[in-house]
Amino acid sequence: MRIIDLNKHTPPKGMVTTMGFFDGVHLGHRHLINQVVSEAKRMGQESAVITFPVHPRKVLDKSYQPPLLCGFDEKLEQLASTEIDNCVVLDFTIDISQLSAKEFIQKILKGKIGIQTLFIGYDHRFGKNRAEGFDNYVQYGKEVGIEVIQASVYQFGKQTVSSSQIRYLLAQGDISLANTFLSYNYTITGKIVEGYKVGRQIGFPTANIKLWEKYKVIPTDGVYAVRVHLKPGIFDGMLYIGNRPTLHEGSHTSVEVNIFDFDDDLYNTTLTVEFVAFVRPDIKFNGVEPLIAQITKDKVTVTEKLKGYDAKHRK
Repeated sequence: MRIIDLNKHTPPKGMVTTMGFFDGVHLGHRHLINQVVSEAKRMGQESAVITFPVHPRKVLDKSYQPPLLCGFDEKLEQLASTEIDNCVVLDFTIDISQLSAKEFIQKILKGKIGIQTLFIGYDHRFGKNRAEGFDNYVQYGKEVGIEVIQASVYQFGKQTVSSSQIRYLLAQGDISLANTFLSYNYTITGKIVEGYKVGRQIGFPTANIKLWEKYKVIPTDGVYAVRVHLKPGIFDGMLYIGNRPTLHEGSHTSVEVNIFDFDDDLYNTTLTVEFVAFVRPDIKFNGVEPLIAQITKDKVTVTEKLKGYDAKHRK
């Protein structure tokens, strides 16, 4: 996939495109992108997605920040895993926000990018105040030689896959279905920072993670079976999210991982945690001994879940 920065590059003319924020690049997005790719191949043209580095709502309201399933670099990585030829990076500005749908099609899609075909997601609206709909887009496209096509809806059983639905599933701890909707395992990435150092004292040393992506969605509090990506390789692990009610009362949420069969110093290094399964919610225990007993059981459960995962996914 070629990344096209409109401030630096001239895009190929006549591309078959779609556009959106594509948070998470989930199954619904991939269904849309597959339609773009298929049509581009049929027409003998290049395919492209048009996306934004910053969420449009944040441009309009700097105090607003939606929780995100992926940062911009991660989004590009996931888009690159599809068959799309190009990713056009469009800076969403206040000036662009004031364009009507007709003006956006004429000035940006035709005048600046030079597209030939535009696929519109089944529920996607654009233009100032999102005031117009698909029939309007078709008419405006015809006026400048752009064919506008409404993409088919992607259904997972009776459910419609969306970024907001995946955020909800993560908030419920339903990692399995969230991963299914994403088409890959949800991840968080961060730097290892100094923690309370209590884990080592109770036999389960943890690496405390400070997330790089400030607005990344953190799944609900609890214990998870995870795979930990470090420079030396990929390790099994047990991740905890919560405010450590048994050991430390407070409102601060800790994200810490016990990496199996690994004991090197990790301070200030970066790791990525890949969520495989939810094990249990966060619980306040009546003392340290019950906590240790439960964590010991958790490790057994995590090991079993990762064994099952290994059998299906690892080579």
